Amino acid sequence: MAESVRKADYFAVNVPNKRGEAARLLAAFATAGVNLLAFTGFPGGSGKAQLDFIPENTAAFRSAAERAKLKLKAPKTVFLIQGDDRQGAIGALLQRLADAKINVTAVDAASAGNGRYGAMLWVKPKDVEKAASVLGAS
Repeated sequence: MAESVRKADYFAVNVPNKRGEAARLLAAFATAGVNLLAFTGFPGGSGKAQLDFIPENTAAFRSAAERAKLKLKAPKTVFLIQGDDRQGAIGALLQRLADAKINVTAVDAASAGNGRYGAMLWVKPKDVEKAASVLGAS
């Protein structure tokens, strides 16, 4: 099976970089019935952390975020990739983007087990449509 690539909205949220903050927000979204397609978090400097939420349903996520009193920035685009795990899978995708002169801002990839892998890939907003075309995103 070839890769499945789709564009999705993601929301970056800056929170205090302290124990339990991500768990608190993830619990709030779960309680509100929000399904996340993906989630990532990392230190952001100045005592903050950036959490990126990729919701299945943007409207439900926005509603739950409002109830949690989160200040959301405008959504940006992430590419969600799934495929059969094999040597060089991500490298081949990155090469296609490089050949198209598209710089990748960030990528996170992992084996999902059972011969499958998943990845999140970000490019600059100006490159989203070109990257979508190169990757065959839906």
